[in-house]
Amino acid sequence: MLENEKKEKEIERENALAERVPPLQLSGLSIQELQDLCKQMHQKIDRADEDRYDIEVKVVKNDKEIEGLAQKIFDLKGKFKRPNLRRVRISADAMLGALLGSKHKESIDLRANLKSVKKEEEGKEKEVTDWRKNVEAMSGMEGRKKLFDAGSAAQ
Repeated sequence: MLENEKKEKEIERENALAERVPPLQLSGLSIQELQDLCKQMHQKIDRADEDRYDIEVKVVKNDKEIEGLAQKIFDLKGKFKRPNLRRVRISADAMLGALLGSKHKESIDLRANLKSVKKEEEGKEKEVTDWRKNVEAMSGMEGRKKLFDAGSAAQ
């Protein structure tokens, strides 16, 4: 069936070409007549190319318009709504499991790589707070009296 359709299309094409383009009779023509015939053929070819170009431009324009209208229809249907996002808390193990899938078997302790704080550093912070309290205590007349007493005792 497909072969028959191809043959029919070829026959139709040959018939259409025979109707549109009459066979050339070049015998008995002078050089001037052949040149005129060539010029006429070139003019017909140019017109056919212009028509083909115009049709291609119209087709491209129509395709873009159809695409734009299809996008507008899609937008107007309203099926493309963004859902409200929610904050999700997830552990590191669950996140790795989601990202890596079944490959993730080990649990990773993220706190293992953190620096440990020594107790001496905590003691320094207490001294700083104590010093600030001493400054507040030394302010005012009582603090000046203590400083004066300490200065006279040192001499």
